[in-house]
Amino acid sequence: MTSAQLECQYCTASLLGKNYVLKDDNLYCVSCYDRIFSNYCEHCKEPIESDSKDLCYKNRHWHEGCFKCSKCHHSLVEKPFVAKDEHLLCTDCYSNECSSKCFHCKRTIMPGSRKMEFKGNYWHETCFVCEHCRQPIGTKPLISKESGNYCVPCFEKEFAHYCNFCKKVITSGGITFRDQLWHKECFLCSGCRKELCEEAFMSRDDFPFCLDCYNHLYAKKCAACTKPITGLRGAKFICFQDRQWHSECFNCGKCSVSLVGEGFLTQNMEIFCRKCGSGTDTDM
Repeated sequence: MTSAQLECQYCTASLLGKNYVLKDDNLYCVSCYDRIFSNYCEHCKEPIESDSKDLCYKNRHWHEGCFKCSKCHHSLVEKPFVAKDEHLLCTDCYSNECSSKCFHCKRTIMPGSRKMEFKGNYWHETCFVCEHCRQPIGTKPLISKESGNYCVPCFEKEFAHYCNFCKKVITSGGITFRDQLWHKECFLCSGCRKELCEEAFMSRDDFPFCLDCYNHLYAKKCAACTKPITGLRGAKFICFQDRQWHSECFNCGKCSVSLVGEGFLTQNMEIFCRKCGSGTDTDM
């Protein structure tokens, strides 16, 4: 290479006996190269000259000594790091600042480790355990109480009530009748077997019946209208000898005046007020 060829491509100064940089088949003196081609450090904003190591990440550049964690300022050279909001963080600082905390042990759930989520909280997989048997729940079914989370077998053993009909566990809700519990879907009319959880019902010999079945099977019939007398919701009725009447049906058989609380007369199967029944067989 001739002396003419050993010239800086930019300033044309001779490079004989001097340090120079070859770029794209062109020679540059160190001064020109640094001025023209050097990248600027993200941290200190100074040029990264040719005699310094240029560390690059996503088109951003740092001096080797400036490539540090934004939080603890420890060097990140040849160490794992995370970029968050334009800042570089070491894995420890990222975990402390950004990672979820375990609801049980309050420690950081490290990035890449498995975590369990339930009702907006997070657990280490090994911390998410049944409150009773202390075995990991994982993705198995669970039941939650104020005292903690329980696997289904432990919940059934410790807390569950059992349906009087199907003998299976009642996990929520249920119907109480005669101090015994039923699933809503198991509390059925003893006659027609329809669900009673949303229905008015009557009982006979400790068995529940819908009103239709109870009236058909057991209710006394009104001597006047022949409809069932249920006594439901405090309804009043009148009994005399072996006959019954709804209060509103207990009227004189002739003038229809109410006989509730009044004296009355009977003749065969009829009842009369005193005025209409004068001369009848019986006076009450």
